[in-house]
Amino acid sequence: MVQSRASDVDGYLTGVPEGRRAVLAALRQLCREELVGFDEVMAYGMPAYERDGAAEIAFASQKQYISFYLMRGDVREAFEERLAGQDMGKGCLRFRRPENVDFGLLRDLLRATAARPGRIC
Repeated sequence: MVQSRASDVDGYLTGVPEGRRAVLAALRQLCREELVGFDEVMAYGMPAYERDGAAEIAFASQKQYISFYLMRGDVREAFEERLAGQDMGKGCLRFRRPENVDFGLLRDLLRATAARPGRIC
């Protein structure tokens, strides 16, 4: 997906391919449940979750995959073993098929992020 021009997350979800919409809506709900006290915003054309004005989590529908952005190096390090073998860039976890999104792993990453503030990379 080209960077969205949606002004809010509802508009963003309306614009994603239908085959990914339900998974992204579920991911949004998970973020809203676990990231209590965070603000849901649109940043860089994707849904993001900010604490004190700094985005710590984001997700997007890309052309070839669904991406989950984890901007906290300390959380990535704490989950190094569970993230081993995942399709991951420096701060982006990629799911090439919507049915392969690991909501258990994502819930744990969100809980660790929400537990305390940390440095954004």
